[in-house]
Amino acid sequence: MKSAVLVLAAIAVTALSAQNQAAPTPQIATSHWYQTVFRYTAPEVPSPPLTNSPRIDALIRAGNLYLSLQDAISLAIENNLDIDVQRYNPRIADMDLMRAKGGGTLRGIQLDVNETPLSVTTIGTPLVTSPASGTISTSSSVVTNVPLVDPVTGLVTNLAVTGEFPYSAGPPIPTYDPALTGSLQWQQENTPETSALSTGNNVLSGHNIGGALGLQQGFSPGTQIGLNMNATDSNLNDLRNFYNPYTMSSLGLTITQPLLRGFGIRMNRRFIRIAKNDRKISNLVFSQQVISTVSGVINLYYDLVSLNEDVAVKRETLQEAQRLEIDNRNQVEAGTLAPIELVRAQAQVATARQDLSTSEGYVLQQELLLKMMLTKQGTADPVVRGLRVIPTDTINIPQHEQTVPVQDLIQDAWQNRPELAAAGLQLDNSRISLEGSRNEALPELDLVGTVQTTGLAGPLNSAYEPSSASGPQVAPSQTDIGGPATSISQLFRGTYPSYTVGVQLDLPLRNRIAISDVVRDEMQVRQSQLRTQQVRNEVRLEIEN
Repeated sequence: MKSAVLVLAAIAVTALSAQNQAAPTPQIATSHWYQTVFRYTAPEVPSPPLTNSPRIDALIRAGNLYLSLQDAISLAIENNLDIDVQRYNPRIADMDLMRAKGGGTLRGIQLDVNETPLSVTTIGTPLVTSPASGTISTSSSVVTNVPLVDPVTGLVTNLAVTGEFPYSAGPPIPTYDPALTGSLQWQQENTPETSALSTGNNVLSGHNIGGALGLQQGFSPGTQIGLNMNATDSNLNDLRNFYNPYTMSSLGLTITQPLLRGFGIRMNRRFIRIAKNDRKISNLVFSQQVISTVSGVINLYYDLVSLNEDVAVKRETLQEAQRLEIDNRNQVEAGTLAPIELVRAQAQVATARQDLSTSEGYVLQQELLLKMMLTKQGTADPVVRGLRVIPTDTINIPQHEQTVPVQDLIQDAWQNRPELAAAGLQLDNSRISLEGSRNEALPELDLVGTVQTTGLAGPLNSAYEPSSASGPQVAPSQTDIGGPATSISQLFRGTYPSYTVGVQLDLPLRNRIAISDVVRDEMQVRQSQLRTQQVRNEVRLEIEN
């Protein structure tokens, strides 16, 4: 067995190497600009591989799996399903970050770490296996002292310090991805008129062809911009129109800027900041999963070594009991020993045989646990099902062990333990969410500005008849004579501009919903601070123990 320092170093190295083996990630093609702008189909995520790595085939000889400790660690890194599941979580966090950059809310990340199952001798039985004789225990297996849990699922460690209740969403985030809208319609119109003054006809008839195009986009300061253009071409039997047919068009730009609620780059990028922290947290959870799995495999491996040693001792005990039975039988036949001693020797042989059978059963069960941890399909794979696991490393006590001050170990833990770093990032996310809650309690005051231009053009209406009640006759403007192109050109020349500037105020009274959210979220932040301290205390206690 390597020294404790080397084992810990092996865990760290394998954890770092496994972190670089990411799950297959769908690639989004962006070789052309239109592939970046127009995305309406998502790439398919490939199915996970369910075959074992080639390493396991190289370790099988004559129906046995000859396994060193380093081989066991490598197989766990390559095939363990808990690690494979965690490989996807950093990529899931990447998709949450993409969602936040588009202006969406976050869907959250997984913070659970699956622990390895326990050794068979910790499931409902003492940590010391049954004695090898009927009186005094002559041997025992050295098995990891861990709590009693389900032998298959093991423990699930949740690294969350923020609690199960979500924080207030805060003010809405602008949609950063632009949205292009459009419409096109044709209309046949037949409207009865109550007076001939407006149209000169009893029935207003004709058809309209209209289209609209709009662009909406939000920006980090909270600014919302809307650009809308529409045009309608009408051909009516209206005798009062200057032009027939005619094209009416408009182009408008509206800018809305929050001044209180929802104002500021930091405020409106809070989900992006949280998503970036979540990406780091996912890596830390992955590291914690690798460390837990590797540590558990090491425990299972050396427990198997211990159980094999226990079987060897039980086998020797049985042989000694059988020799004692033979000696007692010879002495009884010679008349130098009472027959009861032969009965006792026979009983001791039966007890030793039962102890050996129990210990061999423990070995078989321990091998099943290891095969489940080191393969993707466990005993469902017929090749794996029939394998016997032969550990090639033994338990050796190092002659010299370096003594490190406890405080130095604690300082190393503050810098390197993934659960501590994850707790700190979660606490940072809690404070960011609290910023949004506090901003939501402010009144809503928005500055709104609109610039709009209008266009009108068409040929003169040959049936034009001015109304006698309309006052002095007004001649059509010669600049408006033309077609749709004339109407559209008027928009960009600003022939008929309009300007609007104003403010919109939403002043909630009492504001109990927002205030309660702020106070509750702040209390949840305080709870997160306490849970973070609990994690630090638990780490310190583990090291001191």
